Amino acid sequence: MLKKSPQILSGLALVGEELAPLKADILIDNGTITAIDENSRAPPLWICPALFNAHTHLGDTIAMDCGATGDLVSLVTPPDGLKHRLLRAASRADLVAGMRASLQGMITSGVAGCADFREGGADGVTALREAADGLPLKTCIFGREGGERIADGLGVSSTRDISGLEQMVSAARRAGKKLAFHAGERDSRDVDDALAFDPDFIVHGTHATKRQLRLCAEKEIPVVLCPRSNWTLGVTSSSRKPPVRLMEELGCTFWLGTDNAMLVPPELSGEMAFLSTVYQTHPASVLRAAIAGSILTGSPFFIKEGARANLMVLDPGKNALKFSRDPVASITKRAPFPSICTNVFNSNIQ
Repeated sequence: MLKKSPQILSGLALVGEELAPLKADILIDNGTITAIDENSRAPPLWICPALFNAHTHLGDTIAMDCGATGDLVSLVTPPDGLKHRLLRAASRADLVAGMRASLQGMITSGVAGCADFREGGADGVTALREAADGLPLKTCIFGREGGERIADGLGVSSTRDISGLEQMVSAARRAGKKLAFHAGERDSRDVDDALAFDPDFIVHGTHATKRQLRLCAEKEIPVVLCPRSNWTLGVTSSSRKPPVRLMEELGCTFWLGTDNAMLVPPELSGEMAFLSTVYQTHPASVLRAAIAGSILTGSPFFIKEGARANLMVLDPGKNALKFSRDPVASITKRAPFPSICTNVFNSNIQ
């Protein structure tokens, strides 16, 4: 592998997990941040950690905005929800092309990685790897229907949907795979069963109870929020579901995802704005949630010395963002990604 030339990025950097603004020079050597030096004369650029979409179903791109109406069960629940029927009917070439197009859109919007629940068994996993080939983005793939054997982890639809789950989880754990569940999307009844397996994270938690969320906090099990998908599928119509404020009060870790590409685009800008506006969540908490799932790549994207450099440089001078008094709030609420002038992504490429 060729050694990369050192580079220096200068601007207002959002440093650490606190996203603390600092006018700085960031030295990157061979893909790693080796120094962050304060520079009061840094140019008026914003340097933000790259984003990580912590829950996608990218195969659904082939059914984008198909005009279907219905509920959670009829649209996306395996094995015979509409999306599963459309996936079975799609050609492999179209499936790969659709996923690659979504991945490319994610990259241009500052997303350097995602955790994808991949349908279609082992062939579905290899199709996503083919789609991602050569792209500067890390896909953490959670397989099912046997695909978990060659994927990064096991992605379970819901404990209520799967038979023989104990054996599947045991096999995944023996193989050193990660484990994730959809839980609490329709109601709270599958949350306890999911948490009993001590997963690496759960997705949704829309209807999780206070007791269940306290257990997530105690076990340090992150919850991936997908609020626009929840509203689109009709599993909530209230800012109380998912209970984001309660999660914060209890000390839960939450990440941000977009869920089905059939219904919601996998870029995170709209998801951040929705969470901030509808749930009145503090912008820094929202942006942190859109980055923190990157721990699944082995090197979180937060800007720190010693971390792999996965960040984006925005030029607020391109538009009205130059009048912003709070870059974190503007990045969270105003979909500023046409302002991106540089992506520096150093996630491992398949």
